[in-house]
Amino acid sequence: MKYIVAIIQPHKLEEVKQALEDVEVHLITVSNVHGRGRQKGFTEVYRGSKEVGLLKKIKVETAVNDDFVDTAVGAIEKSCHTGKPGDGKIFILDLAECIRIGTGERGPAAIG
Repeated sequence: MKYIVAIIQPHKLEEVKQALEDVEVHLITVSNVHGRGRQKGFTEVYRGSKEVGLLKKIKVETAVNDDFVDTAVGAIEKSCHTGKPGDGKIFILDLAECIRIGTGERGPAAIG
């Protein structure tokens, strides 16, 4: 089991949701986040001092069984790629355990 976290551009969210749905990854969590990477945010001058701001991003999280990892990651990559800085990042983490609270199912069966 793997936990996939993708940080993407806000305008790409609908494309990512559809791409994951198309490859039968239905369970996702979405959060509004702020951050910066190689883009280094944006710079403002406020009352004479330079401030670096954070850019709006979307964090998409999903848990998948091992046989869906490449498919899910490929769907996210394809739907977010523009070739410009700021396309985002995908992190893949090992998932030690998953428990479906309603039924008590554990492991890959709990993910679905």
